[in-house]
Amino acid sequence: MNILVTGGAGYIGSILVPELLAQGHSVTVIDNFRYGQTSLLGCCANSHFTVVNGDVREKTVVKDGLKNVDAIFLLAALVGAPACDRDPITARTVNYEAVKMLLELRSKNQVIIFPTTNSGYGIGQKGIYCTEETPLNPISLYGRLKVEAEKAVLDSGNAITLRLATVFGISPRMRLDLLVNDFVYRAVTDLFIVLFEADFPRNYIHIRDVAGAFMHFLERFDEMKDEPYNVGDSEANMSKLQLCEVIQQILPDFHYFVSDIGKDPDQRNYLVSNEKIERTGYRPEFPIEAGIRELVKGYCIVRQRQYNNRI
Repeated sequence: MNILVTGGAGYIGSILVPELLAQGHSVTVIDNFRYGQTSLLGCCANSHFTVVNGDVREKTVVKDGLKNVDAIFLLAALVGAPACDRDPITARTVNYEAVKMLLELRSKNQVIIFPTTNSGYGIGQKGIYCTEETPLNPISLYGRLKVEAEKAVLDSGNAITLRLATVFGISPRMRLDLLVNDFVYRAVTDLFIVLFEADFPRNYIHIRDVAGAFMHFLERFDEMKDEPYNVGDSEANMSKLQLCEVIQQILPDFHYFVSDIGKDPDQRNYLVSNEKIERTGYRPEFPIEAGIRELVKGYCIVRQRQYNNRI
């Protein structure tokens, strides 16, 4: 297949694009390389790889990129609540308006797989798992824009959306500002962390399992299309305190302290059901313990704070 990946040089794309090429697909990436990343250099020798240094908000760039494309993976976004709060104009124009423009330009025969976020669930009810039928109640600009974009994508038809759990793991375009990645980095470098609202749970998913989910949807698109799917590891619904306990099992010198004073800027608090995608045969392959061990090894190499969504 000929596949267009917007934002393909980002955290997820830097894992997904090489996998698509390895599966024999032809891949075109549109990315503005906002963070100066060089994560796709290893793909350049592949004759089936095309890269465009451009902005997904530019109509001519997107129109050209859509030519002769069978499938579109919409990864381009300003990701994370802090990044969107710092630059709300870019957040809206990239995370929503650019998506709307692409939907108007694409052929209805071109399928779309769009990763959004299960942060759209906001603050859940204690002990109750959020399903795809749970009303969305995003509490951040990032979450609201992703919810708006998801609706537009599903309304356009011939599309699937992935409500991703919090992603973790090593990528050539590394990010240290994701929760598991951040906690393990602190465990390796500082040997301690202070937790606020430590009982707040959320769901997690390894980055390579996210790439696997894209492949799963692509192979089964016709039977799964036009619906949203939670994509997470059902064994990794856990609180921040439970996450720290797992990290400590792997890094015994790591210590964590719970503070009753202070408030986490990220107020997401929910349990997520992944039963819908699991019924289609999808299962994550990389448990959180394996991801933590991977991160520990990676942080022997990465010892800089430049790896986050900041300029």
